Amino acid sequence: MNFLRNRYAVILTVVLLLQAGFFYAVAGRPEDVPPILPLAAFPNSVGGFRTVKDLPLDQDTQDLLKADDILDRVYTDRSGHQLLFFVAYFKTQRQGQSPHSPKNCLPGSGWEPISTDRLSIPVPGWDAPIVVNRYVVEKGDDKGVTLYWYQSRRRVVASEYSAKFWLVADALRYHRSDTSLVRISAPVIGSGVKDATGLAIQFVQQMFPELLKQMPL
Repeated sequence: MNFLRNRYAVILTVVLLLQAGFFYAVAGRPEDVPPILPLAAFPNSVGGFRTVKDLPLDQDTQDLLKADDILDRVYTDRSGHQLLFFVAYFKTQRQGQSPHSPKNCLPGSGWEPISTDRLSIPVPGWDAPIVVNRYVVEKGDDKGVTLYWYQSRRRVVASEYSAKFWLVADALRYHRSDTSLVRISAPVIGSGVKDATGLAIQFVQQMFPELLKQMPL
């Protein structure tokens, strides 16, 4: 009974059951791996945003992420406000590859969460607003806003646990386990968390149609 009252123990049990369900679902079945354009082909111009530079990842980071393709790029708007756009694509999760949750990666990089919540963002080309995670983080005197979600077959998911559920469902129905982690990070520089969040939302709304073209359906 004490175990059942422990929220984290219950969550861990659910995750383990979902992972077991996934491996059972794909055992002995061929997987459909859809084609995808290289993420480097993502447009350098997105609405009112322009590319500043691409950030190369060192080999240690690539080995840790185990993604099949990665985009790590800095964009700026017409006023000179910069943000970071990161996408990690996994064509399969059968061999243990899976997105690393920013909930773990950000603290591991020294960024500590101040607040966490979810936002509903209307975007072009989608029937309903997408729901994404928002993290307000700080490291020393620096502060930032991070929006992120998981994107797979015609689906945008904020919850890590829902993503595990849909992984099993898609493996059973479509023989697919491909997914992407999409993350946008905007620094808070004097203008406050509200303005940094607004900048990140604006970028999401302008880049999302291009992301739909990039991701396999």
